Amino acid sequence: MTMIMNPQPGESVYDPTCGSGGLLLNCALHLKDEGKEYRTLKLYGQEINLLTSAIARMNMFMHGIEEFDIVRGDTLSNPGLLENDELKKFNVILANPPYSIKSWDRKAFETDPYGRNIWGTPPQGCADYAFEQHINQSMDEDNGRCVQLWPHGILFRDNEKKMRKKMIETDTVDCVIALGKNLFYNSSMESALLIRRTNKDEHKKGKILFINAFNEVKDEKTIAYLLDEHIEKIFNAYTKFEDIEGFTRLVDVEEVMKKDGSLLVTNYVKSSRIIESDVASVEGSYKSWEKSSEELKNSINSLFKILA
Repeated sequence: MTMIMNPQPGESVYDPTCGSGGLLLNCALHLKDEGKEYRTLKLYGQEINLLTSAIARMNMFMHGIEEFDIVRGDTLSNPGLLENDELKKFNVILANPPYSIKSWDRKAFETDPYGRNIWGTPPQGCADYAFEQHINQSMDEDNGRCVQLWPHGILFRDNEKKMRKKMIETDTVDCVIALGKNLFYNSSMESALLIRRTNKDEHKKGKILFINAFNEVKDEKTIAYLLDEHIEKIFNAYTKFEDIEGFTRLVDVEEVMKKDGSLLVTNYVKSSRIIESDVASVEGSYKSWEKSSEELKNSINSLFKILA
């Protein structure tokens, strides 16, 4: 996520659900590894949990970050980083928001004073697009870019289709990367990175890159890992921003809209896991058919013997 966002010295970086500040610190450490001035990076975050937000502030001190602001509070109902009574704008936003939360103030969001409901109000049972719209309104208008880690559902769920289409129509969706399952402890859920930019480069306008990185993991029973080689392959594919057979596909926004605004990667890049699953399904069905045919044949023979 950090490599794709490529934060630069002096830029502002924001995480609206920052936890202990790990994604923010990764940006600073990335600059440090590149030999750039990392202490001038401006890090901002909001965290609902009191203890976790305190740990995030402590982490900033311990890593020598000179300019940061970690506030405690509910990002959706009470955004804490404001400027001139509006949402503060940031160059880079990285987030791993809580998935599909049901307990949130949907009614207040319908008349949000910060204009975060520009695409619509999400359903009560799933606040994902409330966070996505908050992030959208927090991006710098000139060079804002963001990357969010989401479950696959946000890419195709029917009850969010209108909001998703409006997001796509802004031509800020830069890339969607499908990741494998078991990347998170105690969860086999598949996830995806949604990457967006307020101002795309000219050759990216009107296009979305889809990357199927489902198999780019090291699988260890109930947990999987992204190794350096996997990260490098994904990052290089994103940087090239072109078709790679069986791995990436560059798609016109018009084509995505014709598919009802679905951002599901496997709609555009064939998935070997789906093909293998289909083959297995056919083989299994054939074997079941053979077995049932043999049973039927035996039953008919028995019936003929009785009738004779």
